[in-house]
Order: sequence, then structure tokens, then C-alpha cells
Amino acid sequence: MNISAKRITLALPEIGLIAMTRGALGVGIGLLLSNALEKEERRSAGLALLAVGVLTTVPILMRLRNELK
Repeated sequence: MNISAKRITLALPEIGLIAMTRGALGVGIGLLLSNALEKEERRSAGLALLAVGVLTTVPILMRLRNELK
């Protein structure tokens, strides 16, 4: 069985951006599932963080996909 891996070089700011998007997604989902705030506040904040996480992830994934080609 032959397994090969491709190598992608990322700069420190790019790694930070990826970490922040993961964090925004996680916090957004956590707020949506928790009882920490009032229902409407929790929903607004959770959906906003979730949207930021998703919208910033798409360009990162596109760039990484293009580098793997």
C-alpha cells in the first residue's frame, strides 16, 4: 500500500486565521446549545459567530484546495 502526502506551507498569520475561524465556529455552536444568556441574546450571538466562522472558512478551504491540485 502506497500512501503519499502533499505538503502545504502556511505562514503564522494564516495559521492564526484558521484557529480563529475554528474558535468562532465553536463558540457560536456552544452559545446556541447553552443556557448562558437570554434566549434571544444567545441566538443572535451564536448565529453571528457561526456565520463568521463559516464565511471565513470558505476562502481558506478554497485556497488550500487549489494548492493541493
